[in-house]
Amino acid sequence: MATIHKFEDLEIWQEARKLSNEIILISKSTDLNKDFRLKDQIKSAAGSVMDNIAEGFERDGNLEFRQFLSIAKGSAGETRSQLYRVFDSGYISEQQLNKLKEAYEQLSKRIASFIFYLNKKDFKGSKFK
Repeated sequence: MATIHKFEDLEIWQEARKLSNEIILISKSTDLNKDFRLKDQIKSAAGSVMDNIAEGFERDGNLEFRQFLSIAKGSAGETRSQLYRVFDSGYISEQQLNKLKEAYEQLSKRIASFIFYLNKKDFKGSKFK
C-alpha cells in the first residue's frame, strides 16, 4: 500500500462520498424532499460516513483513526436502516433499495477490512504506509 497523504486519496472515502451524493439526489428528486425529518436523518447519516473517515484520518493517530472508522461503519449501517424507511415510505423502488443497500454493505466490509489491516500494523502516528 502506498503512502496516503490526504483522506481524499482513500478509496473508502471516495465511495462514501459517491453514496452520499446518491442519497442527496434522492432527497432532491423524490417526495422525500417533503419528509424533512427523514430526509435530514438519512443525509446526515450518509454524510457522517465520509466525514468520520476524514476526521479520523486527520487526527494523525492509528488508534483514533480506527475509532473513527468504526463510527463511519456504524453510520453506514444507520444509513442502510434508513434506506428501508425511505423504501417503506414509498420514496424509492425496491430496485433502488437493493442497489444502495448492497453498496452500503460493500462499503461497510471495506471499512472493516481497513480496520483489520490497521489493527495488524504498528502505526503510531503520521499517515499510513
